[in-house]
Amino acid sequence: MHLDPRTPILVGVGQTSELPGSPDYRRRSPVELAADAARAALADTGADLAAVIAAVDTVATTRQFENSMPGARAPLGRSDNFPRSVALRLGAHPARAVLEVTGGQSPQHLVNEFAAAIAAGNHEVVLLSGSEAISTIAGYAQSPDRPDFSEHVGGSLEDRGFGLDGLLDQHTAAHGLTDTTSQYALFDNARRARLKLSRSEYATAIGEMFAPFTRVAAVNPHAAAPVERSAAELVTPTEVNRPIADPYTRYVVARDKVNQGAALVLMSVASATRLGVPADRWVYLAGHADLRERDLMDRADLSASPASVMAARHALEVAGIGFDSLDFVDLYSCYPIPVFTIADAFGLTADDRRGLTVTGGLPFFGGAGNNYSMHAIASVVALVRAQPGSCGFVGANGGVMSKYSAGVYTSAPTPWRADNSAALQAEIDGWAAPEQAVAADGCAVIETYTVKHGRDGSRTGVVIGRLEADDRRFIALADDADLLGGAEPIGTRVFVRSADGINVVSAYS
Repeated sequence: MHLDPRTPILVGVGQTSELPGSPDYRRRSPVELAADAARAALADTGADLAAVIAAVDTVATTRQFENSMPGARAPLGRSDNFPRSVALRLGAHPARAVLEVTGGQSPQHLVNEFAAAIAAGNHEVVLLSGSEAISTIAGYAQSPDRPDFSEHVGGSLEDRGFGLDGLLDQHTAAHGLTDTTSQYALFDNARRARLKLSRSEYATAIGEMFAPFTRVAAVNPHAAAPVERSAAELVTPTEVNRPIADPYTRYVVARDKVNQGAALVLMSVASATRLGVPADRWVYLAGHADLRERDLMDRADLSASPASVMAARHALEVAGIGFDSLDFVDLYSCYPIPVFTIADAFGLTADDRRGLTVTGGLPFFGGAGNNYSMHAIASVVALVRAQPGSCGFVGANGGVMSKYSAGVYTSAPTPWRADNSAALQAEIDGWAAPEQAVAADGCAVIETYTVKHGRDGSRTGVVIGRLEADDRRFIALADDADLLGGAEPIGTRVFVRSADGINVVSAYS
């Protein structure tokens, strides 16, 4: 097949990790982890290392937790120009340095964006990387011999900001939604009610879905929790597997205590030919899409994410294949609901012949912050290389099931095809949204809920409901968490009252 010389290809992947207490533990900083992964990715091209480094015109990186939200702290210090800190470690001097927005979608979005830029002739060789060193930072934050990860680097930086518009607001925060866990729990409970499953039945379904993930993580050398667990073990509350937010126990939410880095090298076919990258290293982005879901309170259905499904379907449509044609799959798994959403749409089951993860997933491989899907992409690229003609899918989720970027990868020569995400996004933005009641008073029905569990045993009930009088949607705190402890809180009639900007629901009487 004749390919346009500007066709974008992935030609190098790299991953690195370290566990505190292991013999090779070196307390590497986020920059060092990302740079080590990048060095491995550059070497993985199979071409002259110095020549490839010299050809890099752009370095783009994901954000770390310590730089993902306004006011976030960096207890050990951080680089003020992360991409150029990584580049300096490699001896690279790119013309462009990019720090991407917050979100788990960012690695796949960066691949989609820069592949398109290469196809347009705007770039030739692009290095993507990212990392987290949360377990080291947490372990040494109070230590007298704590390392200093501060770096002051000159040079330009395209800092795209946090990208949190529509994801955080004072009203939802005032009602207990200060963390992603409680917000995702709202979605999972809404799905449970839609499927008419009891609490125990839904817990069983979560355990059965995630148990195969643990088997993949158990044999992954980069996994932060390489332990195989049974379905029952994952969802049975214990002292170490404490409830976090109904219906989640600790084992089934993303594990952020990790030290992990991953990197990818993209270039044009012309650059790969010029630099002598062997053809067996070339992997093609056959399909791709990037879409954003409506904001939390604007979603017609809180039990699913149709924008995520649309992104996955469109990526496959661009690739010209169906889900059944895929050989490898990695579905973003910070919580159960993003996995269930895609699995529901494509009829996937926990025992799917391909599995639903190639890494072990965020609760078990590790939730390396915004960079998890860089690991998924690196793993899929390695797999499709090893099986000529095969295809792999990566679904990357960000925000509060808010942003979804999808990619289809293949080792079969494939011309670049543009996606139509912009038109699909316009359709999504035009969907009708429920009217909201900021101050809610009167009889109402619970639409979904969660109960947040503190380490001290405290419980906080959070409810999204609809007023009986006009069907407006509201968010509220429960005056007593026991109100949400019955067989099925969803659909229950309650009374809501507002005072000083806070809505509170109580039992209807």
